[in-house]
Amino acid sequence: MSTFAWIVSSGIAMSVIALVGSVTLLLKESTLNKIILPLVSFAAGSLIGGAFFHMIPAGLDKMGNNTAFFSWILAGFTVFFALEQLLHWHHCHRATAECKQPLTYMILIGDGLHNFLGGLAIAGTFLIDIQLGIMAWLAAAAHEIPQELGDFGVLIHGGWSKRKALMFNALSGLTFLLGGLVAYFAAFAIDVSFLIAFAAGNFIYIGASDLVPEVNKHGDLKANTINLLVFILGLITMLVIKLALGS
Repeated sequence: MSTFAWIVSSGIAMSVIALVGSVTLLLKESTLNKIILPLVSFAAGSLIGGAFFHMIPAGLDKMGNNTAFFSWILAGFTVFFALEQLLHWHHCHRATAECKQPLTYMILIGDGLHNFLGGLAIAGTFLIDIQLGIMAWLAAAAHEIPQELGDFGVLIHGGWSKRKALMFNALSGLTFLLGGLVAYFAAFAIDVSFLIAFAAGNFIYIGASDLVPEVNKHGDLKANTINLLVFILGLITMLVIKLALGS
């Protein structure tokens, strides 16, 4: 497939992932509570592993070991920090979280902006290298699954109908495709290699500042041990992919 086809198909696929939220309707609350934190832990490991094993080495190769490269990593980190601060956005991973109706709109707005910036960054990796783009998309998708499970539950809890919640979650996911298209057409005018570093900062922020604290809120030793092992599994998965690709 062409680079453009990869960007479009990955954007559509990310939107389809939003439909995974409907699974919350089929699972018992106790079952959902058992799987959601391990999923979050795996996503954290995948994102951080993706940043350190794939994005940063590829970015160094393209931009060199200089201040500009590391500044773009920090920019990616800071932009997502600012996004959460300005919108008071959070993942609300637990489907039972008590959220008011206005917060449901905040979540959708925050997710839409988050997906747009994510699409922008990951499309930039596709433009540099298709294999790097696939890896970045897989890591982002691992993060999206627990997020969508939680967000869908929050929308339902906030009074939304199942059909409306699914539709707006999917529309929010489509902003990922919009970001990808912006990056693709911008590449005709500017060098977009800085988006690799930006994506690395994005991955590090979401993994370390957003997801890890979510699983660190619990005092159960057995659950914490499982979450740690699943986090390490996420790291190992990214390392295995790197070794398999020979990069």
